[in-house]
Amino acid sequence: MVEHVETRPVLYRWPPAAQFGRVVPKTKFYEHGNVRTALREKFVEDVQRITWAYKLAESTIRLKGTEAVPEIQVFAVETKGGEVPDDVLAAIDKSVHFPILFEISKGEEVRTVAAQKTLGGSTPKLGTYFRTDWLPAAADRQPLPAAIDLPALYESLLTSLLPVATRRGESVSDATGRMDRARTLEREIAALERKLRNEPQLNRKVELRKALKERQAALAGLV
Repeated sequence: MVEHVETRPVLYRWPPAAQFGRVVPKTKFYEHGNVRTALREKFVEDVQRITWAYKLAESTIRLKGTEAVPEIQVFAVETKGGEVPDDVLAAIDKSVHFPILFEISKGEEVRTVAAQKTLGGSTPKLGTYFRTDWLPAAADRQPLPAAIDLPALYESLLTSLLPVATRRGESVSDATGRMDRARTLEREIAALERKLRNEPQLNRKVELRKALKERQAALAGLV
């Protein structure tokens, strides 16, 4: 299941040498992916245009790639005035065997969206989608993070999109896993609180309070 989380705003100033600027017909993603009729309708209803905007590679920005991150692509997705659903982005992501950062635009606003992508096998594996808040399209952009190679650049780009600060030595995968565990604990805590409010038996209340405190302590260690 692909999830998304909104993060603090960030827009990058992509290197001119990496500009690609190729409009990609939406039908290309129907052909390369097992796209259901309902998902095709979302492409039609929500997406105006998809542009392969930038190609970050050794040939364009002089950073070496690896099998895990051979290149990084930037896709600009123009909407028809609303949001682009995660399953539409996932269909694009799964049809392109390179990591992707999306710039979603609606009118005069833009946001950055990405999910950590693991290559290998016939279909890439996608993590949680992180979405920044909307920013004015004319907002100042920041330079790319300093990096020694493309995997390091990809890690830095994803890290900048996380809604929480990474801990010392923590990778994007580790941080994402920590957030996933925190969300699971939050759901469990909410369920225990509801049960506690409605439980009439004293001995059962004691058990629920104990379980609740354990999960609250575990959550405190994650956030």
